Amino acid sequence: MANLEPLTVTAIMFFSMIVLMAMGAPLALALMISGMGSAYVMFGPGGVDLLLASAYSAMDNFLLVSLPLFIFMGLVLEKSGITDDLFGMIHKLMGSIPGGLGVGTVLICALIAAMAGVSGAATVSLGIIALPAMLKRGYHKRLVTGTIMAGGALGFLIPPSVLMIVYAFLARESVGKLFAAGLMPGLMLAGIYMVYILIRCRLNPALGPATPSDERYTAKEKFQSLRHIIAPGLLVVTVLGCIIGGVTSPSEASAVGAAGALLIATMRGKLSWGLLRYVMLSTTKITGMLIWIAIAAVFFSRIYMGLGAGMVISDMIDNFSLSPYTVIIFMLISFYLLGMFLDDFAILFITVPLYVPIVQELGFDTTWFAVLFILSMQSAYLTPPFGYNLFYMRSVAPKSITIVDIYRSALPFVALQILGLALIVIFPSIALWLPGLLF
Repeated sequence: MANLEPLTVTAIMFFSMIVLMAMGAPLALALMISGMGSAYVMFGPGGVDLLLASAYSAMDNFLLVSLPLFIFMGLVLEKSGITDDLFGMIHKLMGSIPGGLGVGTVLICALIAAMAGVSGAATVSLGIIALPAMLKRGYHKRLVTGTIMAGGALGFLIPPSVLMIVYAFLARESVGKLFAAGLMPGLMLAGIYMVYILIRCRLNPALGPATPSDERYTAKEKFQSLRHIIAPGLLVVTVLGCIIGGVTSPSEASAVGAAGALLIATMRGKLSWGLLRYVMLSTTKITGMLIWIAIAAVFFSRIYMGLGAGMVISDMIDNFSLSPYTVIIFMLISFYLLGMFLDDFAILFITVPLYVPIVQELGFDTTWFAVLFILSMQSAYLTPPFGYNLFYMRSVAPKSITIVDIYRSALPFVALQILGLALIVIFPSIALWLPGLLF
């Protein structure tokens, strides 16, 4: 067996992984090759046997059953045309207020986040529906694109979040507890966005003008439009209530959500073989990608920790006499830096196995740290140059909106996310109050 220092092992494994990803290799393949190469060098042919043990360890968790079902639920609802009706409802209810459509867009994003569990669903669907409608009504392009991208990223925090499910799997946390912990910060952040939009449009009404008087609706029409929120609202409350209330496990609740989504699609006359084929193929592709990444990441982290390289961070903390909160801040900074180049699941699988044991040693609540991580990933989706929501928006935005406009529109909302992160660091009870009450 080769005799290498832990710091050298760290450099070799992470550098080789980054080089492979820069060459275009998928994350799962990059993790697998880096891990297998290191295992072979250090342990010889027998080290590769760890791959099979890692695959079994990664799959031996019933929690993973909920992943494809929540993804299935979100895709069915996305293809059922609910977003169109919700935006029409918001237009009737809030169009007469300066910035009202922006505030309403954040509300729709929060609701879609609770239905879909992923960020891209809200960003793409509202980019197609709300973006042209708001531009047509005179809203400034940067305010519109920033609002949709930031609102779409709420899918990380507001349950049922797919990223939270995978985090719970890796960190061996309770999914219900994480869902409860993410709810209040998610609603808080949505509130911060709405206040920001209202203040900006109050100071400069040209950024988000109210709809003309001839486009406004009566109280009766506004009341009637509320019917569009009943079905998705009931589904969200049922699924989250089952999980957070302890009525069912997350896996069972995901089945309830999938069945409810099919029922809603049927009631709306949208259920068809074409929709089912698209949803099932997409669910299979997304789930397959996540499972392969999970296997490769567990293997990578086992090799890394087995070689003793996991002590590198602990040794650095001891050598530099860093305070616990300083360590947390450095971890958060690393999330932002990684978020400029990697996607959320890559960062999750690379950092969580390393950071969570250290957080436990420092005496912090791991549920609180999970919320900090998820919120950091939300910011990573908006951080230039490679934030995913930036490219989701680019794919649906008209040519009049340049990539520079999209980058600039994201920056104020990244600052608001950092504000939200700071509030949760200073006041952990924002994240821990509801889990403490329920669990």
